[in-house]
Parts: sequence; structure tokens; C-alpha cells
Amino acid sequence: MAAQHSHVEHDMTSLAYFDHSSAKRVNTDVVLVEALRTQYPDLDLVIAPEGRLNLLAYASAGFAKATPLEDSVNDPVYGLCLKWRTYAPPPRRLDSGSGVMVERIIFGKYLYKWKDQEFIVYIADGRDGMASYPSITNHYILTKMEHKVDALIKEATRWGAELHNEVWVFDGGYWQKSAQLYASVRNSTWDSVILDEDMKKSLIADVENFFDSQDTYQKLKVPWKRGIIYYGPPGNGKTISIKAMMHSLYQRGVEGDSRLAVPTLYVRTLSSFGGPEYSIKQIFGKARQEAPCYLVFEDLDSIVNDSVRSYFLNEVDGLKSNDGILMVGSTNHLDRLDPGIAKRPSRFDRKYYFPNPRLDERVQYAKFWQGKLEDNKDLDFPDKLCPKIAEITDKFSFAYMQEAFVASLLAIAARGGKDINDAERESERWAGPLDPMTVINRCAFVERVDNEGHEPDIEKLELWIEMQKQVRILRDEMEERSDPKTLDWFGNPVTDTSSSPTTFRDELDAVLHGRRKY
Repeated sequence: MAAQHSHVEHDMTSLAYFDHSSAKRVNTDVVLVEALRTQYPDLDLVIAPEGRLNLLAYASAGFAKATPLEDSVNDPVYGLCLKWRTYAPPPRRLDSGSGVMVERIIFGKYLYKWKDQEFIVYIADGRDGMASYPSITNHYILTKMEHKVDALIKEATRWGAELHNEVWVFDGGYWQKSAQLYASVRNSTWDSVILDEDMKKSLIADVENFFDSQDTYQKLKVPWKRGIIYYGPPGNGKTISIKAMMHSLYQRGVEGDSRLAVPTLYVRTLSSFGGPEYSIKQIFGKARQEAPCYLVFEDLDSIVNDSVRSYFLNEVDGLKSNDGILMVGSTNHLDRLDPGIAKRPSRFDRKYYFPNPRLDERVQYAKFWQGKLEDNKDLDFPDKLCPKIAEITDKFSFAYMQEAFVASLLAIAARGGKDINDAERESERWAGPLDPMTVINRCAFVERVDNEGHEPDIEKLELWIEMQKQVRILRDEMEERSDPKTLDWFGNPVTDTSSSPTTFRDELDAVLHGRRKY
């Protein structure tokens, strides 16, 4: 058999693959440089790595024109670009879009026109060896006017470093641009924030005045930096206030000089491949580069813990200038923050407390939902229902009120137009004795009967009936969280928790020795 195959021609593709993969040393960059200088002896070669510089993206934005130089007729093997083509389906199955085809250039050749200049540009993925990181893609730019290439690199890199309807987000150890967060911020305005009006004005003035007062800080010979903390029970407007402020700061550059816009740098977590200290260094390095900027630490108490406290404070107060950086941190637990962070004037000197909403604010929030549902002709939501909902949601946060509305509307949607009494009877039929909704539904039915005739135009409204049930469920949940039941070894509630520390041990000992039945 061996003799029969001794003169068989090699598969050229296999030969090329093994020849390339078995080299003593692989450096794609050196191979390409040698080939390009041989092929274009009269042109200068400039090599520019991809990163902030992406010449194809720059051309796609309309600042240049990149035309593929392909020759499938005369050179069908090597005259074409090498691309990876994949299909990106719609993010959600029910989306109306058909998805898009995505191409990634592994190796390509282009005629690149920028202003009055033309260049030949090769783009090549130069990852060598087995490592997947870092991925190195280079631009190989051929020209007779090297200084023009420098100008192109400078402008295209500046464009790549800027935000284009995006927000800087730090996550996983590096900064990335988030168009999704920007879209969320665009829909967040101060008109949609329900707060005490004086407090809202103070929030806005504090931030806006900081970015307008550089000269004042310089005249007083103090660093132009500040820190603000938003704290209070969860769900009362801290996050939406930060987003509304982000929106306001971006609007500063809408008319006129775009550099007047104040970018936001949003820190999601310190977790990274380099550890939290590395993350803190990257965060403040980027903030100094982008200053003046709005540096956001959401859930500050969970981001800055005891293990990184000293390193964090060194970046805040160290030798490096933090001029133009306004830090804002939000927390549900101000008491968990180190006093060195929360009490020093040069760090986070201003605090804003976000309490549970007052009655008038809860009425305003109910009206907000009324406006959202005004185009639904099948749901009655009269003006007089707003104060009724506000009355039964005392001590609720905005988040709990939102949950009550959403749960009520979901319950109405699930009934599919059935009579509420019929729907409740049907659900009880199969729910079993342990379903808490069985008791709640029966209590709600008794209340409906007792209240008949009191306010007939209100008591029979489907939204009001369901809202009362959902508020009762949420209030029970709140009470359980504020007063958790103590259980013994067997899962039974303990009514008297004043017993000695050995009570549970003695009970267990009694069971193990047969002195107690369970």
C-alpha cells in the first residue's frame, strides 16, 4: 500500500496549512512587512494597530471612503478578501426585524480616500500562536506622503475615542461604550422624576454649578473636585435622578460646541482580571483623561469595601490631579460606608436623603401611571382613583408602588376579560390549600360585598379591586422583612425569643435522646 501512494500528489491546501503551522517561529507582522515592501518598493509603509483607530468604522461614519480592491477574475485565490461572515438574529424572538449579516475582516485590501488623499490600506488579523488574547489587528498603510497618514491617524483616532450616542461603562476590568445605557438615559428627564421640588432644584444646581465654577475654585486655590452621595431606602429615585442628571449634562453640548457636554463614566463593578486595585487605577485614569466628567458609583458601599478602601482614598486624595471630576455615589446603607469616605469634605461632602414618598408624591406617581394607560380604552382609571391608591400605599417606596401597578395589570391581563369573581373561583379550584392568594381573594371578595354602595363608581373598578389585593400582598411582604419569624430546629415559629442561648441545643438534645416527640 505504501508503494502505491509514494508518488501521489500532495493536497496543496493541507501542504500550505502544515507548512505555515510548523514554522520555527511565527510573526505575521514580519511576514506582511517583508511582502509589502517587496511588492511596493516605491511607497512608504506605515503600520497602525487597530484599537481606538478603526479606519473602516471611520469610513462607515462618512469621513472617508474605503473601496475593496478585489480581483476574482485574474486572481481568484489571493485576489479576494478573507472574511468571517455570521448571522446575528434579532435580540428577541418576537422582534419584527429579520436580524443582520455581520462580516469580520481577517485579511483585506482597500483603496482608501480621505480628503484629497488616496492610500492603499491592508487590514490583517495578526494573531499568532494559540493565545486568544490579545487579538492584534493592524492597518498597513501605503503612501508617498507619510505626514498625511499621520494626520489621518490623528483624526480617526480622536473620532474613535469620542462617544457617539454612548456612555462609558466600566465592567469586567475595562472601559467600554454602551449605546444601550445611553438610550435609557435619553428617556430620563427631570420631568419624569417625582421628588420634592426644592430638593430636585438643589440636586440640579449642585451639579450644574460645579461644572460652571472652575474659575471660582481656581481663585480660591482649592482643587476643582467634589463628591455627592444619594442615600435612602431602595426604590425611591436615586437611580432615575442620576440618569436625569446624565441627560442634562449631555444636553449642555447639543447646541454649539459639543465639548461643552459633560460625559458620564459609569462604574458597574471593580471585578476584573487584574483585581480591584487595578480597576480603581483604570477608573480614575480614565476620569482624569475625560475630565470634566460625571463619575458614577452606583451602590457605593458594595463597590468600595474595606479591602480596597485605602487604595480608593489614595486615588481620590493622592498626588495626581482630579480637577473637573464630580463623583456621585448611591447607597441604600449610608451606615455601611467608611466614615473616612462619607464624612471628609474633600471626598463626598454633600448628602441627599431619598425617603419614602409623601402622600402628594404618591398621588403624583399614580397620575404618572394614569398617563401611561390613557390610550387603553378597556381600562377605567378616573382621576379620583389616584388619591385612593395613594392612601392605601402609605410607607411604600416608588419601587413598591411600581410593583403594585405592574402586578395588578398583569393579573388583569391574565384574566383575559373574564369576570373577576369567576376568574378567582376558577383559580381557587386548582390552586390547593397552601396558595396564599386563596385567602387574599376571599378577603377581597368579603370587602367588595361590605363596601357595596359606599363608592359604587370606585369600588367596582377592576384596577382598584386588583390594586387593593396586590398592595395587601406587598404589605405582608414588607412586614415579614421588618419582623422575620424566628424558627426552632424543626421549622416551627418561636414566639418567645427571650430564652437562653442554650434553648435550641437543649431541644435538640431532648429529641436525640428520645425525650421529645416531633
